[in-house]
Amino acid sequence: MQIVLFEPEIPPNTGNIARLCAATRTRLNLIEPLGFSLEDRYLKRAGLDYWPRVNLRVWPDWDSFAATLDSPDQVVLSSARESKSLFEFSFSGREMLVFGPETKGLPPWLGQRYPNRIAIPIWGEVRSLNLSNAAAVCLFEAYRQIRAW
Repeated sequence: MQIVLFEPEIPPNTGNIARLCAATRTRLNLIEPLGFSLEDRYLKRAGLDYWPRVNLRVWPDWDSFAATLDSPDQVVLSSARESKSLFEFSFSGREMLVFGPETKGLPPWLGQRYPNRIAIPIWGEVRSLNLSNAAAVCLFEAYRQIRAW
């Protein structure tokens, strides 16, 4: 299981997700361009002193990352629309959970290339959850399904 942040924009969200990845020994992939520097103090603060424990890989673009995949089926896109409920998706443990930029989400061309999409059910009056909260919900549901604890 890995988390992929496609062109993340907000440093504290990425820092919180880095801490999540350190806590679960999950690789974190960042796809450039990033909306911040990896030296950003807010990024570092959100990740606390766990950064040395983060299995981090930074990629210059999507195609560089995608070239390392065994199968397109590994890619699971997180989307608020046109997606299967996270709780109806069957995880194997080999997935790359992909999350888009906070202000615009994933680009349509990714959805055309990769069929697996999940959404966290939301029944309140909001469009979406915070990126770091969404990543945590999705990752823990995936690990729950494969009994990774």
